[in-house]
Amino acid sequence: MISLPLQYNYDQNIGPLEDGHKNYVNVQPVIPFSLNEDWNLISRTIVPVIWQSDLFPGAGSQSGIGDTTASLFFSPKKPTSGGWIWGVGPVFYLPTASDDLLGADKWGAGPTAVFLKQEHGFTYGALMNHIWSVGGDSDRADISNTFLQPFFSYTTKTHTTFAVNTESSYNWETEQWSVPINLLVKQLVKVGEQRLQLTAGARYWADSPDNIGPQGWGARFEVSFLFPK
Repeated sequence: MISLPLQYNYDQNIGPLEDGHKNYVNVQPVIPFSLNEDWNLISRTIVPVIWQSDLFPGAGSQSGIGDTTASLFFSPKKPTSGGWIWGVGPVFYLPTASDDLLGADKWGAGPTAVFLKQEHGFTYGALMNHIWSVGGDSDRADISNTFLQPFFSYTTKTHTTFAVNTESSYNWETEQWSVPINLLVKQLVKVGEQRLQLTAGARYWADSPDNIGPQGWGARFEVSFLFPK
């Protein structure tokens, strides 16, 4: 299945004065390609469109495109004997930001992996990657970030899904965690011939970098366009 999620996120209480706000929409198409009878190649790209203000005193407001993260997963077409689905491959970080305050101005790369299992309506697993900077502006901070996304969900017979995940990252350069916990409800619907999954939920920042990270509660809304192959 090809999917095109449009994921809106809102975070608040950002910066040393905690008066910053950030709105962003992640455009993140997921496209599978058949390599042969046994393997798929799955492309997952995340392009953020950002509106933010007052992240630190005197910062003002910015809007535009952020940096792009592109992942490729080589995945067997058949699950393991235990029912696990998995994929591994490279992840690339591309300096596509339209403003200096919307991106890191660095090229990056590293490994990524995903594994999950589905049974009796439950889906659980994790996605992870690590990105090191490999080029870019030498005056900007280097990148060495680990991303961890464990997830757990339950889908009812009416195609309603209740989900929880974290999208945690650890910055090895600053030795700081960012840990948002997302609580989500999803509903599969059909509009004409188009299948959609609608998502709404809240997120709580259990941890974030001192003086620069979001605090407290945020929100997430998402519309995913689904295209069965």
